Amino acid sequence: MGIKRRHWAWAAAPLALALPAAAGCESSPGAPAEPTGAPSTSAARSVARVCAKPAAGPAKAPAGAVTIDPAVVGDLAAKTKSSPPNTTFWLRPGKHRLDPDRYSQVIPKKGNRYLGALGAVLDGRKTNQYAFGGTARNVTIRYLTVQRFVAPADEGVVNHDSADGWVIEHTTIQHNSGAGLMAGARQQVRANCLRENGQYGMNAYKANGRITDLVVEGNEIVGNNTGEWERRRKGCGCTGGIKFWAVNGADVHGNWVHDNRGTGLWADTNNNDFHIENNVLEDNDGAALIYETSYNAVIRKNTIRRNNWVEGRREAKRGDNFPYATVYLSESGGEPRIRARTDKIEIYRNVLENNWSGITLWENADRFCNSPANTSSGDCTLLVKNTDRCAQPAIATAPLYADCRWKTQRVDIHDNRFVLDKSVVGCTVKCGRMAVLANYGTYPDWSPYPGERVAEAITHKQRNRWHDNVYRGPWNFIAHDPSRKLDFGQWQGTPYQQDAGSTFRARDGG
Repeated sequence: MGIKRRHWAWAAAPLALALPAAAGCESSPGAPAEPTGAPSTSAARSVARVCAKPAAGPAKAPAGAVTIDPAVVGDLAAKTKSSPPNTTFWLRPGKHRLDPDRYSQVIPKKGNRYLGALGAVLDGRKTNQYAFGGTARNVTIRYLTVQRFVAPADEGVVNHDSADGWVIEHTTIQHNSGAGLMAGARQQVRANCLRENGQYGMNAYKANGRITDLVVEGNEIVGNNTGEWERRRKGCGCTGGIKFWAVNGADVHGNWVHDNRGTGLWADTNNNDFHIENNVLEDNDGAALIYETSYNAVIRKNTIRRNNWVEGRREAKRGDNFPYATVYLSESGGEPRIRARTDKIEIYRNVLENNWSGITLWENADRFCNSPANTSSGDCTLLVKNTDRCAQPAIATAPLYADCRWKTQRVDIHDNRFVLDKSVVGCTVKCGRMAVLANYGTYPDWSPYPGERVAEAITHKQRNRWHDNVYRGPWNFIAHDPSRKLDFGQWQGTPYQQDAGSTFRARDGG
């Protein structure tokens, strides 16, 4: 399920983005101000402390609503089944239960609305797998707690079947197995507490069709991956506070993403047109944000602090020299041929403070269309229009050398503030790094990308730029490959010429 850092596993049955006709082969399954710390202050002030202060639902049933009695087991599912579409249901205070069968669930009808009174809880009792499923569109869930459901791995409890147009607001989804929430097109996820679910807070994946126009705003996303799936399936890339798959258009604004046991936000495979803004991403065991084999994003005005201490320290102790970052771009870049609000990845006006490392731009030389390094070799999203040449792995002698790659390109990193105090992070070496690099191409033997070809391209030829940033602390820089460690002067000088207009002060509190 995606490359987690340098592992070569590939995503299971991801979806393709729609490209302009000229792009060809679809796959299967005003200037910003100088950063001063203001984004940190603003984000901290508006942090979404939803879990500690949940909003209260209506104290009595709205006019025309069907009342659900917690004393009657299965009342919610039964009344949903017997009522017409566009019905409003009001759940009384108390613990609501479904029939004691693992497949018992609520199957909403189009336009249904579910409102919980203060203290209304839908409890799966560690028996039911799913709370709300089915394919009905435009369902609304508000002011409800959904807990203790036992969805299998990679499946979800609320909107289990990824129906479109759902609105989930002011709802607590907690202590479930699998994903607390799935996503469909035009879904709005606002002011919710997604807490301590077994795998994901939300898994934005749709088995049939694409997810478009997803809104994730003002949520608290905390403590997810209680099942520690990365240890159970080593290198699976199957966890995160939120995981996004093939989402075309997402606004991820004003969320508090913290203390997740792994990555905070992870966009993995064929995502496009993301705006990730005004979030607080902190104290996640892994990276705050991974953007992988995806395109075109704006990442701005986020406060990102104390991330990747657990995973970064663990890999350093193992002797791994890879620059484990808090913002990690893996085979992702700006791509003008895909329609979006931007044609690059722009990272600006963020404050990154006391993370294990900074931003890493990475491109795997052995990862390209029809390469055996991909377990789903047909998943080639961005190719030129001669599609027959990319259809079969057997055409190894004539792959589309110039375009059969997911490229880390057109990344613009500017006007950010990077702060590091090693005494706070508790590290001495292999931390505090900024990086742009690739591996030495070796596989397969017919690869058109052997040796240093990709490392040279990502470092010098793909329009990846740092500039006008502020650095405080003992930062160092990696370019080309993990062995090439640079100081600030070397980073700014020829041939790298990075961070023009940036300021650097090596102040270390340790």
